[in-house]
Amino acid sequence: MMFIPLTIESTCTDVIPTPAPSVRGKNLDAGLIDSHGRQIRDLRLSLTDRCNFRCVYCMDPDTRFRPKEDLLTAREAIEISSVCIGLGVRRIRLTGGEPTLRPDLAEIIAGIRHIGVDDIALTTNGALLDRGMAQRLHEAGLDRITVSLDSIRNDRFETLTRSSTSAGTVIDAIRIARDEGLDPVRVNAVVVRGFNDDEVLPLASLARELGVDMRFIEYMPLDSARAWEKEKLVPAAEMLELIQQEHRLVDIARDRTSSPARVFEFADGSPGRIGMIASVTEPFCGACSRLRVTADGKLRPCLFSLAEWDVLGPMRQGAGASEIQSIIRRAVAAKEAGHQIASEQFVQPARPMSSIGG
Repeated sequence: MMFIPLTIESTCTDVIPTPAPSVRGKNLDAGLIDSHGRQIRDLRLSLTDRCNFRCVYCMDPDTRFRPKEDLLTAREAIEISSVCIGLGVRRIRLTGGEPTLRPDLAEIIAGIRHIGVDDIALTTNGALLDRGMAQRLHEAGLDRITVSLDSIRNDRFETLTRSSTSAGTVIDAIRIARDEGLDPVRVNAVVVRGFNDDEVLPLASLARELGVDMRFIEYMPLDSARAWEKEKLVPAAEMLELIQQEHRLVDIARDRTSSPARVFEFADGSPGRIGMIASVTEPFCGACSRLRVTADGKLRPCLFSLAEWDVLGPMRQGAGASEIQSIIRRAVAAKEAGHQIASEQFVQPARPMSSIGG
């Protein structure tokens, strides 16, 4: 049977005829290479589209979430991970929505760790990350954590997130993650002109204070309101120049060739590092090694893909490992050369970031 990509707006489902009973990824042919010669080593696996924040650049206040029965179960998340690992994926990042809303998060981490993978990371807003949770996740097999923090001002943070959580709560979560050995701790800040661009320097100073990696991310067109304005984009080069007015930085090699961040250390030897993710003004698509799976089990070769491939439906109909492997290979083969944000032909995906997975 031929598999075709599903457009995001489509309601049809690929059907795979009757099955081998398991999709576990043992003994599958290794290696995922897209049509541009890039090897896929990284999986971004979204566990939920739900979030306890409604950040203004991401989600409308009245956003509706998918029914829980449409989302990956713990077993399904582990089995999809297993197939990807069998195809050469070595690093998995768990995302959302907000993944700490999943009561079975530690179970999922432990299951993936048991299969065998080089690195398991988690992206979270930190609101629920207390010491007990950090310990449980680390013991289950979590290696690293990334916490989102777009403002250190409590009033602005509450406005931005449309929540009662304070910036101080998230900063405490960053300290907890660091102290519990979820290292390196990275902090992501999306910078929007006219909203929080005056906090670039304070956020950079926080990296020195806490000894963490602060990563500044250019504002991207992935909001549910589809109200992205290029005028609100603060280029990474501008943010870097601002930081260097106060702190001299030393450019160092990227952690990996495929890493999205250009990384800097403080020249005076202070702890912490600065990263710049220039997704819009300096795309790094040529070295991309990532594949994404949404919380409702759709494969997306790129964050900005306009097509996606269903794996959850076939799994629930009993598809075997080789059939799931075939769908993954087809999705990877269709991976775009780049996102084209800067071109006049760019079309914003129908799904917002919270539904795709960070």
